[in-house]
Amino acid sequence: MARTEQAELSERAKLGQRAGLDVCAEDALDRAVAHLLGRQDEQGWWRGLLETNVTMDAEDLLMRQFLGVRTATQTHASARWIRSQQRADGSWGNFFGGPADSSTTAEAYIALRLAGDGSDETHMARARDIVLAHGGLAGTRVFTRIWLALFGLWDWDEVPALPPELIFWPRQFPLNLYDFGCWARQTIAPLTILVALRPQRDLGIEVDELRGPAAHTGTPAVTGWERFFFRLDTGLHSYQHRPLRPLRQLAIRKMEQWVIERQEADGSWGGIQPPWVYSLMALHALGHPLDGPELSRGLAGLDRFTVTGTSADGPVRWLEACQSPVWDTALAMVALGDAGVDPDHPAMRRATDWLLAEEIGVRGDWAITRPRTPAGGWAFEFDNDLYPDIDDTAEVVLALRKASPGARSTVGTGSTAAGVELAVRRSLAWISGMQSADGGWGAFDADNTRELAYRLPFCDFGAVIDPPSADVTAHVVEMLAKETGAADPRVQRGVGWLLAAQEADGSWFGRWGANYVYGIGAVLPALVAAGVQPDNSPIRRAVQWLGAHQNADGGWGEDLRSYSHPSWIGRGRSTASQTSWALLALDAAGETTSGPARAGIAWLVERQRPDGGWDEQEFTGTGFPGDFYINYHLYRIVFPISALGRYLGRPA
Repeated sequence: MARTEQAELSERAKLGQRAGLDVCAEDALDRAVAHLLGRQDEQGWWRGLLETNVTMDAEDLLMRQFLGVRTATQTHASARWIRSQQRADGSWGNFFGGPADSSTTAEAYIALRLAGDGSDETHMARARDIVLAHGGLAGTRVFTRIWLALFGLWDWDEVPALPPELIFWPRQFPLNLYDFGCWARQTIAPLTILVALRPQRDLGIEVDELRGPAAHTGTPAVTGWERFFFRLDTGLHSYQHRPLRPLRQLAIRKMEQWVIERQEADGSWGGIQPPWVYSLMALHALGHPLDGPELSRGLAGLDRFTVTGTSADGPVRWLEACQSPVWDTALAMVALGDAGVDPDHPAMRRATDWLLAEEIGVRGDWAITRPRTPAGGWAFEFDNDLYPDIDDTAEVVLALRKASPGARSTVGTGSTAAGVELAVRRSLAWISGMQSADGGWGAFDADNTRELAYRLPFCDFGAVIDPPSADVTAHVVEMLAKETGAADPRVQRGVGWLLAAQEADGSWFGRWGANYVYGIGAVLPALVAAGVQPDNSPIRRAVQWLGAHQNADGGWGEDLRSYSHPSWIGRGRSTASQTSWALLALDAAGETTSGPARAGIAWLVERQRPDGGWDEQEFTGTGFPGDFYINYHLYRIVFPISALGRYLGRPA
């Protein structure tokens, strides 16, 4: 056979394979869309469960013990869940398949002791061995030791000092309250009250078996900032024993008022677990009654965050650290638009009306640094009006543009079309005002970049500041480019930030998703929308990175250990969400028909469940890089729909 005939037959075979894959992809997409539409709430929103780790459940029981409201029913249901999450070696981790975490294991152990599990039981002995192997309680993080101190199981002098006088520090002074990211400042504020008051409640158990070797409390052998902050902490502890009483009392009252003013309509603080539980305990320690407005609303609000179910051993309950209805709804609308769903579909109309009703019109802490910026935007949660989220706002605008202006809105007196236009206009003004000086965008605040905060002894767990990130900046750039054009100076500054942030290997760091796959999946669509040509070097290098890190099965995956250990970068079991992020990047780069893209599409098609969804035990969302991770249960549906829809060319 002549070479030209062989080439022609080979090309026909490829076309046949592509045609067969397309048919399968069409079917997979239709089933996934039907599955997603069936999950919409009648009010118009979508929300997948948000799964984290068992510290949420352990700390819920400890908080209820502190407040005196813990019940046997709650305790046993939570204990069943905690036991179900224990691994074979006796440990608990911070994400599925991750390494043992000594603090998470210690808190789970204490919660199970509270539930009546004996220290000599096999599963408890294994857990104890894990904690002791990591240095005992002295080797746990600061937050765990604060919980112990609240019950007299740890010396308050052995936890970092957090003076409530922080409320007086001026905005320009380093390490003032607003130097911290919004989630951190809302947590630190009530903690300063607890650390100042040093309450001790009865836990009813002892955990001496977890102590291990005595902790060394001498001056650490360090120099520079570490020594300075060690001495500062020592001085603050001395002040704690002999404070200026009038100043201390005034500081506590002002911090108390700061906390009360930031309670949300649903009873939460920031719509997230850490400031919520600490605020409830701080107010209770100050004498607020359980039937008072703050504590009663706060405790009632936790019910909405409680997930219940059944197991072979009986009822189980666990807590979501947060809820993501605005984010999930925006992603669902974008996915449906990518899948070619009619913009005037009833589901899109309901979602549009719900999002318009959720727009934030009040000024929050972000206005401290941006006093002239008008209010606008959307939060991540049902109720978090003081902390709209730049990332969510950008995604909501993209979602609203997928919807039709048809049908009268149930919100206000204007039409849906007019409501959308006004909301988008306000969002553009707010997001423009939140651009940081370097051209990028953070998640909640502008120019929240003072890394000195990480030097504090208190900051041994998670991110405490909110600097610009590639994924948030990319989402904003993509949205602005589509709204105002690539020539917009705000877009060009954002593009400049993104190009400067590209890693030497061609990838981008993913702050809010795992990890470099997420970064590339966000950045490439943004750069192309902003006018960067697909054949430009930054995009080609990113495409090469994706090709080099594709798994042999055709999918992509990246273990969360990539945040701490470079050997894990781009490595991990293939997941539906991460495979989809890679496919969205390849589509933007003009690689839709390439071999890697077709292999990724085939991976999605082959692993779809009969109900139209995908399984994904792995955590692919990020709270704090290196420390706190999230399994967004809707990610495994919305991102594959977007990837399949764009591959098939369905977008309207």
